[in-house]
Amino acid sequence: VFLPLEKLLTDHELEQLVSTFVGLGVNKLRITGGEPLLRPGLPALVDRLRGIPGLDDIALTTNGVMLTRLSEDLADAGLDRLTVSLDTLDQKVLTRMSGGKASLDEILDGIAAAQSAGFDRIKINTVVQRGVNDHTIMDLLEYFRGTPHTVRLIEYMDVGNSNHWSESDVVPNAEWVDKISGRWPIRPIERCSPAETARRYEYVDGQGEVGFISSITQPFCGGCTRARVTADGIFYTCLFSDKGTNLMPLVRHGGNSEKLADRIASVWAVRTDRYSEVRGQSGGDRKKVEMYRLGG
Repeated sequence: VFLPLEKLLTDHELEQLVSTFVGLGVNKLRITGGEPLLRPGLPALVDRLRGIPGLDDIALTTNGVMLTRLSEDLADAGLDRLTVSLDTLDQKVLTRMSGGKASLDEILDGIAAAQSAGFDRIKINTVVQRGVNDHTIMDLLEYFRGTPHTVRLIEYMDVGNSNHWSESDVVPNAEWVDKISGRWPIRPIERCSPAETARRYEYVDGQGEVGFISSITQPFCGGCTRARVTADGIFYTCLFSDKGTNLMPLVRHGGNSEKLADRIASVWAVRTDRYSEVRGQSGGDRKKVEMYRLGG
């Protein structure tokens, strides 16, 4: 059930919240979902956030379906980067994975529209499931080889509680490194920051890059610096959180940015999240917040 509008943070409240995080040292923001392009007036919100001093980078993750309509407005508003979720180029497989709601043509048209609007380097996030879409991955990589866009292969994760995750469904990214190298030689690129979640490789023949996000087989909890806030103001310190901190009262009724900053800082200072490192251990598996609330 969708939340009523009065339970969602307004554009003004989001601006206040982001400003507070920036004041605590955050300089990158990602707008995600659910599907963020469904939010009415999103380009106007991006424009407001663009004006926050100290916020250096605004990115957005989308399923791409509405990009044909909104790419130019988002570019004009100052959005810096785009990530499109696309798990396969096979419409039948895409239909299965999306519950019948995704159109491959619409997504590819959206990527083209975004490129025309000035988003030259788009990240393509691809979650790989063994026996579901793994047989289509090489075709996806070939489609984007030679373009400025980077496909990032993501190991199938046990986010939320409803995706019926099993470790047997995971294709370790080490297998993909070997398989891709057997067809198009690739070599690793040095990381720019220890907080980067993706391990980047480049095609030796100069035809672009491919990335690997390996939360299952190569956890990166120790280098993670990402905080998440839901559309209704719940602050989570990990993608695999089982509970969060409600910031809405401090944003909506408090009007005191100092108290808000103190609350955020106090929660972050004591975070001990390392779910990906203890997965499968006694006490490691537990109920988690669903992915549609937290985004990627």
